[in-house]
Amino acid sequence: MRTAAHGRGRSRRSAVSPVLTHVVASSAPWLTFLGSFIADLTVTAPRLPAWGESVLGGGFRIGAGGKGSNQAVAAARLGGRACFITRLGRDAFGELARATWAREGIDTEFCTDSADHGTGAAAVIVREGAGENAIVVDPGSGMHITVGDIEAAAYRIAHSAVFVTQLETPLDVVMRALTIARRAGVTTILNPAPAAAVPEALFALCDYVTPNESEAAALTGLPVRDPAEAEAAARWLMARGARHVVVTLGAQGALALSPDGVWHVPAADRGPVVETTGAGDAFNGALAVALSEGKSLFDATRFACVAAGISVTRAGTSASMPDRAEVDRALPA
Repeated sequence: MRTAAHGRGRSRRSAVSPVLTHVVASSAPWLTFLGSFIADLTVTAPRLPAWGESVLGGGFRIGAGGKGSNQAVAAARLGGRACFITRLGRDAFGELARATWAREGIDTEFCTDSADHGTGAAAVIVREGAGENAIVVDPGSGMHITVGDIEAAAYRIAHSAVFVTQLETPLDVVMRALTIARRAGVTTILNPAPAAAVPEALFALCDYVTPNESEAAALTGLPVRDPAEAEAAARWLMARGARHVVVTLGAQGALALSPDGVWHVPAADRGPVVETTGAGDAFNGALAVALSEGKSLFDATRFACVAAGISVTRAGTSASMPDRAEVDRALPA
């Protein structure tokens, strides 16, 4: 068992005995995700409170979340062979993470845990009747992943079909992981969330960059409110090295740009919206699966839009991710 020094304590791999709920062939290509696990503490309310104000909520739950974890769950449910690189605290939320991944059949060989930092948590307020959300996140142990952790997982990253990361881990860690994947010819996806200032060199490591409207606007300084503005932002990102860009636009679908063309893919209306939390993660996990299967950018984006469209009809983040049969049934002919 590998151990690594971390602060005053020690880090060790999480020991998880998977109880698989998704059957994936052992010969299937790896889809490797880097990111954080976040315990979602979700309350439904009619509106956001002002500072110093209390608002009576309409329901509370604790669920599994975190962008990287959600994306790995989404990929696993869609038939992908998912591996997740992260760090957990030795606490109840860490146990929730381990139970979630065991249930979903996600490989956790490169998940370490730390005695010095707790597992991340998020306060999520969901607006009653609208599904909109406001979120405050403390990434916790996820922000203490090290470049050493990435080096330990380098072989897995380099032998994956697709590598996916976000910005819920330190930037030097993200850069190193993308560099390993890029040099090995692995398809790389950067979901630049949460929005943050990043060096332009990061984009050159990315085959696909997948911001939502607000993230695209933050990265480019351009307004992003509709497909035309999304295309302008996508072209800005491509000019700085991204090979393909997919801007997710919520109810307006997604704008996909590649050197071969541009496509506006409509959103998939699968019923009343219950909660939008995790829709972007459903999209990114599905996109990784579709690209690993050799789908074109248009078809991969359409597949991802359907997965996201199903996810918003359910409460929760990881819990809302659809399975492959659901997505295949809902795909347009």
